[in-house]
Amino acid sequence: MATKLPALFSLLLFLLSFSDSTVQTLGLEMGINYGQIANDLPSHARVAILLGSLNISRVKLYNADPNVLSAFANSNVDFIIGLGNDQLLNMTDSTNAQNWIEQNVQPFILQTKVSCIVVGNEILSGNDTQLMSYLLPAMQSVYGALLNLGLSKQVNVTTAHSLAILGNSFPPSSGTFRQDLAEYINSILNFHSQVGSPFLVNAYPYFAYKDNPDQIPLNYVLFQPNSGTIDPITNLTYDNMLYAQVDAVYSAIKAMGHTNIVVKISETGWPSKGDTNEPGATIQNAGLYNGNLLRRIEERQGTPANPNVPIDVYVFALFNEDLKPGPASERNYGLYYPDGTPVYNIGLQGNPNEGNQPELNSSASRIYALSIPSLVIFTIASLFYA
Repeated sequence: MATKLPALFSLLLFLLSFSDSTVQTLGLEMGINYGQIANDLPSHARVAILLGSLNISRVKLYNADPNVLSAFANSNVDFIIGLGNDQLLNMTDSTNAQNWIEQNVQPFILQTKVSCIVVGNEILSGNDTQLMSYLLPAMQSVYGALLNLGLSKQVNVTTAHSLAILGNSFPPSSGTFRQDLAEYINSILNFHSQVGSPFLVNAYPYFAYKDNPDQIPLNYVLFQPNSGTIDPITNLTYDNMLYAQVDAVYSAIKAMGHTNIVVKISETGWPSKGDTNEPGATIQNAGLYNGNLLRRIEERQGTPANPNVPIDVYVFALFNEDLKPGPASERNYGLYYPDGTPVYNIGLQGNPNEGNQPELNSSASRIYALSIPSLVIFTIASLFYA
């Protein structure tokens, strides 16, 4: 018992650092990117408690960290795991792919749900044509390994793209992919169509605003009230850039002959801090972007061109990551500081047309409140009877 007291004290301090308003903010419909390029992050067990208190049940990793998957055993969290760009060549060999699945998926999948493997990140928007040539064969090998092991119905295989693969994005109905990437993308789309996996995009309206702050209205990118933009071909009105970006991707996919592929947002977010040449990177704007986005996710909104398909979003990111290279904004996308305190409050808002808060125990919104006292009691019981 005595040996458990220091761990108990530390864990209780971590739990008590969350305000009641923060604990009641998020719903299960939101996914979160759990990046780990930092040297000051809390333990995986503490992260599991945090996400449980927030009722976040969808997490995306950039690797297949066995420590994370073990920490979330017997939880309700659904994981997307990643295969790094440096592993693509190795994964083009079917034997290597099967070995990887046997080592990184099979040992955990009975206790920890893994629903998707992302093979590579933003490969096609880079300059390495050799890496591009490895992408589809690696995806096919990983899928083949899942098929051989009887896991292909449980686990999807896909890759994540930057919006830089688009040759045209406006108007959204005229979205097209870059011609120099057409050969790669067409084959990847055929793969998605055959196996039924989603097309993932990392979509950041912040980047567009940062590059053209005098041309792009801030309210348009922050989901704030604005006059919107009209697609002159469809006459559809877009009140935010993210939806326009997603519909541009749908149009580009359709232009290549596919109508049965679902687009999901594997990353989006807004930095709370940036360098002097990074306009708009403020706590206020980050709170508005993510808070307004979360409200729309909770409402299960679709885009103007696909109103019956609720947007599927993984917000970037759970924590600020102090070791990420690049401008200051790259280290300040987190919803939380590493000590567990929120960077800003993103409480879910009620329907503005009804003027009241969403019901916290509503099965429709799947929002639940878990109080700090009940968390403390649960934690004490867990440690005493472990």
